[in-house]
Amino acid sequence: MAGKAIDAHVHLSGRRDDALVRFARMNGLSYTLEELLDMMKRFKVQKGLLLSPPMNDGTILANEEIINLCGRSKGLLHPVITVEPSPREVRRAIKLAKENRGLVKAFKVRLGYVNASAGSRVYNQLYDFAESENLPALFHTGDTAVGTGALAKSHPLSLDELANKRGALKIVLCHFGNPWFMDTAELVYKHENVYTDISGLITGSGSYAEEYAEWLAGNISEAIYYIGDAGKVFFGTDYPVTKQSDALALVKSLEISQSDKERILLKNAERVFQL
Repeated sequence: MAGKAIDAHVHLSGRRDDALVRFARMNGLSYTLEELLDMMKRFKVQKGLLLSPPMNDGTILANEEIINLCGRSKGLLHPVITVEPSPREVRRAIKLAKENRGLVKAFKVRLGYVNASAGSRVYNQLYDFAESENLPALFHTGDTAVGTGALAKSHPLSLDELANKRGALKIVLCHFGNPWFMDTAELVYKHENVYTDISGLITGSGSYAEEYAEWLAGNISEAIYYIGDAGKVFFGTDYPVTKQSDALALVKSLEISQSDKERILLKNAERVFQL
């Protein structure tokens, strides 16, 4: 697809115990910083938001390492701080964001992977800080990559109460709540402060890979019709879960206007993440 893009959801670690290595192998990717930057240049992806990947032991890559990787990207990658549900981790996340003010572009909460809901009081101080700094909060929503994930906590409708209580908090539902696309659409339509991304929706290949891609495009297009426009939808890959070429092909196949495709690819993320 011609034009420029911002990838609002990227992972990287450079470590063998990264739980996403299996997706990289599935997609034929080397999953390195050099590969990622080369792909960004090839597909005209101007910038990316880098998030901690999960590790095989259930933890995450340290946020400090994410900031270091961004520093090696020559300004192409910007860090998103992942926040685990404990008072200590919330304090550490806020301290790190203060130390890197202007560089950090958002926070991430791993709903479904951690034993806490979006409305847990443990996150209150984080939300207060995010609101004061106008930093979006990204939430994993929808299917989890592990069989032990808690879908009741990662269902997009679990964010409705938080959005009701915190109208000043920019809430991003990652992965369009897959497979609950219309539930996500309702939240984006209902709340001015709720957004979503299309990251991590295409993985590898299977017997119905082509049919699945068509199904995805149809569901996302219909969800955007329901919302009324694509002004709060971001492009994302979830690299290495989805290749940039596949994610771009998905946007191209959406049955929406060219101007809305351009908003998804670039303009929405520029505005909301201050890129």
